[in-house]
Amino acid sequence: MKTATKRPAVLGGVAALMAVFTVSLGLTLAQAAPPPAKPAPKKLTGAELYAINCNRCHAERYPTEFTATQWKTIMLEMRVRANLPAKQSQAILKYLQEDAGGN
Repeated sequence: MKTATKRPAVLGGVAALMAVFTVSLGLTLAQAAPPPAKPAPKKLTGAELYAINCNRCHAERYPTEFTATQWKTIMLEMRVRANLPAKQSQAILKYLQEDAGGN
């Protein structure tokens, strides 16, 4: 009779071990899954970069106020003063030169 009472306890122990194994396996698989991908940051246009960066220090100038050549010279200095990355500076210059005054 003692043997009959021990079997359910052993089976209960096995069931508990299986439950722990299943839970730990599930956690391991969940941790191994890659994190959800972040959306790529929106690329700002030259006009947006101009509005963000140039208005910090002075009033906005219209692209038609200077020629394309003058804008190039101005942007060389402003890039250094505003500490602009090259790609942002190029995007701003392109925006300004597209609508620049007469050459």
